[in-house]
Amino acid sequence: MSGQPSFDKETIIVVLGASGDLAKKKTYPALFNLYRLNLLPKALAIIGYARTKMDKDTFHGKIGEFLKGVDSDEDKKKKGDFLNICTYTAGAYDKDEAFQQLNKDMEERESKFENGASRLFYMALPPNVFTVVAEGLKKNCYSKNGHNRIIIEKPFGKDLESSREMMGKLKELWKEEETFRIDHYLGKEMVKNLLVTRFANPIIDAVLNKDLVSNVQITFKEPFGTEGRGGYFDEFGIVRDIQQNHLSQVLSLVAMEKPKSFSAEHIRDAKVEVLKSVPPIKDADVLLGQYTAAKGKPGYKDDDTVPKDSNCPTFAALTLWVNNKRWEGVPFIMKAGKALNEGKVEIRVQFKDEKNKLFENAQRNELVWRVQPQEAIYEKICTKVPGLQMGTIPTDLDLTYKDRFSDFRLPEAYEALILDALNGDHSNFVRDDELDVSWKIFTPILHAIDEGKLKPESYEYGSRGPSGLDAFIEKYGFKRADDGYDWPKTNVAKVAGKM
Repeated sequence: MSGQPSFDKETIIVVLGASGDLAKKKTYPALFNLYRLNLLPKALAIIGYARTKMDKDTFHGKIGEFLKGVDSDEDKKKKGDFLNICTYTAGAYDKDEAFQQLNKDMEERESKFENGASRLFYMALPPNVFTVVAEGLKKNCYSKNGHNRIIIEKPFGKDLESSREMMGKLKELWKEEETFRIDHYLGKEMVKNLLVTRFANPIIDAVLNKDLVSNVQITFKEPFGTEGRGGYFDEFGIVRDIQQNHLSQVLSLVAMEKPKSFSAEHIRDAKVEVLKSVPPIKDADVLLGQYTAAKGKPGYKDDDTVPKDSNCPTFAALTLWVNNKRWEGVPFIMKAGKALNEGKVEIRVQFKDEKNKLFENAQRNELVWRVQPQEAIYEKICTKVPGLQMGTIPTDLDLTYKDRFSDFRLPEAYEALILDALNGDHSNFVRDDELDVSWKIFTPILHAIDEGKLKPESYEYGSRGPSGLDAFIEKYGFKRADDGYDWPKTNVAKVAGKM
């Protein structure tokens, strides 16, 4: 994250859905942080657009409360200056005259710039209005004097057919080079670091193969349920909400071959190629769960907006197989769930046991990327117990970011991605063929869930998930160790002298 954007000096950013939670909690805070870091174009206007009617002061109050870390006088001034370039226009999403008024507002601000302006449209909108808004923008707000770019938030459909229909309509309106399909996980520091860790360190990439790796787990855990959005969530479920997009993107970065170059298209070519080698998930490789009330917390179906007979999973463990020369036979286990015992996102590569082990109690080696919380990369190894004995003790080669890079500020994912879009860099955005091949992997089990052929098991709010989880992952070769991420607190007396 360095240097000024290559996007034209004169820029108008339009945030559509500006009155919604996504815009207030993510989009505007990201724009503000880029602004106070002097990473946005100098000649800039930001226009919020939504159906809700409100004046400028009310709008500033709504977004202002989410602009955090404003303590110094300099930051307070920056906040004031930022809000001064943020205006708001109310209008419908399906009326030409409303978009024509938005265009007049943009032209009014462009008239103050020297050379007109390029336009970036950020659609912080529900998917049911994606295509109608994209059409309204193209018809009424498309600049003929500069770049036009449009950012689209997930979900990109509900299955292969609906995704193709939606993306097909968008492609009729907007060119692929103008379209940025955002998956915010691709903007997270540790996800972006996967490419660097693998391909800048031959020693690491060399061990990521079927000969040495037993299994790979990609885990997403949230300690809260669907409180406040159960009705929305029930339409999609955990597989569509997390695994088909976020975690399949992570899988492609872990499993892909070295791209020809670090260019956006070569990176995305490599991701598509590895996803093409993943067959549709089989029913036998699926474990579903749905949380129930526990510890004073409500169950999923206790939400009045959720149907009492809902078959929607709030937890899923899925095993995918990458059928290529590097990974054939290695299970990739994706786990994602809500109302679990902790919040955590990580990629855990577990290596095979050493044949003819000299040290019986030696635990398996693991390579872990901790995405959140406390970004880290660590390798679990065995070492000699300190002292006179020759026993083994598990420990870590540990790179925890807050310790090693304490002077660095890690950007939020949306900051990185908005800056990429301003620069026209597609590296961390989803290409149309990448989206298509991902839906092919997940669509059969999604239909099986929707039709009630696959049923979720119950699990208690605050637990690790369904009771069958350990047996599920163990059948794919995973061996669980209970020493956790923290530096192990192994009882040395118990292992001393054991070989």
